Amino acid sequence: MDLGLKGLRVLITGGSKGIGRRCADYFAADGAHVAFCARDQKGVDEASAALKAKGVTVFGQAVDVGDKAALESWIAASAKAMGGIDIVVANVSALAVEDNEDAWRQEFEIDMLHTVRTVNAVLPYLEKSKAPSITVISSVSGREIDFTGPAYGAFKAALIHYAHGMAVKLAPKMIRVNSVSPGNVYFEGGVWQYIENNLPDLFKTALGLNPTGRMATPEEVARGVVFLASPASSFTTGTNLVIDGALTKGVQL
Repeated sequence: MDLGLKGLRVLITGGSKGIGRRCADYFAADGAHVAFCARDQKGVDEASAALKAKGVTVFGQAVDVGDKAALESWIAASAKAMGGIDIVVANVSALAVEDNEDAWRQEFEIDMLHTVRTVNAVLPYLEKSKAPSITVISSVSGREIDFTGPAYGAFKAALIHYAHGMAVKLAPKMIRVNSVSPGNVYFEGGVWQYIENNLPDLFKTALGLNPTGRMATPEEVARGVVFLASPASSFTTGTNLVIDGALTKGVQL
C-alpha cells in the first residue's frame, strides 16, 4: 500500500530511540523528510546519519522539550530546514511512574505541556499543508488503572482527551488529530529492559499480564503510528488507536 508519504515533512519529538526512532525510520523509508529531537546529542547524530542514508532531508537537534523557548526554536528551524511541516508526532514522555509530587510536575511539563506547545507551534505550518496530521503518543495506562504511578496514568488519559478535543476543533480545517496508546514496549536501552535487569519481580508481573506472553516491539507500534499519520488514513481523526496485544481488558467504546 502506498501511504502517500513521499515528499511530506514530518516532525517527531523524541526520535533517537524506541517508538520515535522506528517512526522516523518508516517515514524516511517511504520518502518523507524528517525532523526530530532528543536530549542526547550522540543519539541525535547517530540517528541523523542513518536517516540521511535513506536519501531524504533530515534535521536532528538535541532539545529539552520541557524548555518552551528551545522547543519552539527547534520547531521553527525544522520547518525552515524542510520547507514546512505536514505531519507531527508528539512522542516524548517523562516516564515518571513514582507516586510523588515531582512525578506530577514532570508528567505535566513533559508529557502534557510539551505536547500542547508542540501543537500550538506547528499549527501555522499545518494550515498550509495538503495532508496535515497530528499524532499524540499516549499509553494504555491512560485507559485503565494499572501498576504505574498515578501521575503517569492521569496525564496519559489527559493526552487522549486533548487529542480528541483538538480533532473536533481542527476538523473544519482538515487537520487530523489522533492518539496512539501502546502497551508495554521492550527494546534495548528502554525502560522495560532496565526494569528486567533491576526490578525482576515487577518485570515478571508486567510480562504475566500480556496475553500474548510478550511485550510489543517499537516497530509494531511505529507501523500503526505511521499509517494513522499518513494520507492513507485521511478520514481518521479523533480516534485513539490501542496497540497492546490485548493487554487492556476494558472495551473502548
